Amino acid sequence: MATLDLELGGPQTVPEAADDGVWLTCIECGETFAPFDDVRYTCDDCDGLLEARYADTPTFDDFEGRGVWRYSEALPFEEGVTLPEGDTPLHYVPDLEDDIGVRNLRIKHEGMNPTGSFKDRGMTVGVRVAQEVGVDRLACASTGNTSAALSAYGARANLETLVLLPAGKVAAGKVAQASLHGARILEVDGNFDSCLDIVQDLASRGEAYLLNSLNPFRLEGQKTIGFEILERFYEDEGRFPDRIVLPVGNAGNTAALYKAFRELVRSGALAPGDVPKLTGVQAEGAAPMVEAIENDLADTKRWDDVETRATAIRIGNPVNAPKALPGIRNTGGTAVAVSDERITEAQRDLAEQGVGVEPASAASVAGLRKLRLSGEVDPGEDVVCLTTGHLLKDPEAAAEAGADPEPVPNDTDKVLDHLAGKRVSLDGDGLLGKVLGALR
Repeated sequence: MATLDLELGGPQTVPEAADDGVWLTCIECGETFAPFDDVRYTCDDCDGLLEARYADTPTFDDFEGRGVWRYSEALPFEEGVTLPEGDTPLHYVPDLEDDIGVRNLRIKHEGMNPTGSFKDRGMTVGVRVAQEVGVDRLACASTGNTSAALSAYGARANLETLVLLPAGKVAAGKVAQASLHGARILEVDGNFDSCLDIVQDLASRGEAYLLNSLNPFRLEGQKTIGFEILERFYEDEGRFPDRIVLPVGNAGNTAALYKAFRELVRSGALAPGDVPKLTGVQAEGAAPMVEAIENDLADTKRWDDVETRATAIRIGNPVNAPKALPGIRNTGGTAVAVSDERITEAQRDLAEQGVGVEPASAASVAGLRKLRLSGEVDPGEDVVCLTTGHLLKDPEAAAEAGADPEPVPNDTDKVLDHLAGKRVSLDGDGLLGKVLGALR
């Protein structure tokens, strides 16, 4: 497996394949390709992962505007297919910060993007590239958030969109989004990795343009999360965070943030010693990245049987592992697995601070708590936890994790009696039962 170091692999040489200072490089063999002449997801020579490269890498002074396209100097175009996206909040959570026991804890809430997840950042760039290469059908495999984002951005670009989902394994809110935005939804009798196998096969036959994170341009949009975290945290605290903790499914965000930091190091905007430690968190039932880190493996081993209530990270074969594992290792980070019970507790903890997230998002906080208890995370650290999707992405999980509604009669005096702890009689099923019944 290639090692992507903080210097982007050594001195930067602009190859003949570059188009206006942009090209693709194989992270395994170093072969270079023109970025938009052909549809290409992996290396022609060795099938290694590709990475977008630029003749000039940005400093913070090069950024202006708001949202993802504030960072156009670090992207392949001046603007993409936009809703718009990015510019998400970096929440203070003082009670949770005190409870976990770190110097600073901030929550980067990507659920505040247009379709409710970080995937919008990747799609604003990826769908723009699809227009550039002249395709007419977009496709993805998804645990839900990718399908919602691709469907919205595909609709905005007037392109046909095809999404493949594992049957019975995607939260209702996400399927509803894809449906309403007009995508063709195919439910596959298999897990996410099976869906991705089919989409990759369709793409290789020229039947669709793949917009999973195997597509290197998807990650270009997602790296803007890293730029935003560094800028905002520095503005607030006068320093960069020591650690960024994030949920890991396909490991695209881990790879993307590492690339953002490497580009800033190359330009001189970020000192190598100021690069945050990238720390990945997976559910215990879907943890191939954690297995690779704990056992010092060169690559992940595919888990064919994965299960967790955190549906967005129910992935057993993270395609971006060759980019993400060096990101964790070379920044001094680590990876940890947490139980579904701890994920649900973290979801409640965030909700008590007013931050509503889906289960997979809360994995970052659950992982931080576990690492703090083990002593892996120091009490003096400044930490940012990434939360990737909105609470309403999975309303059934939210309802089950939350407090039960208290049925009361249609009578003010009896409501007051109930609040005072007096017993009152009531006919009916109660609100929560009705909500869960409707969702099912």
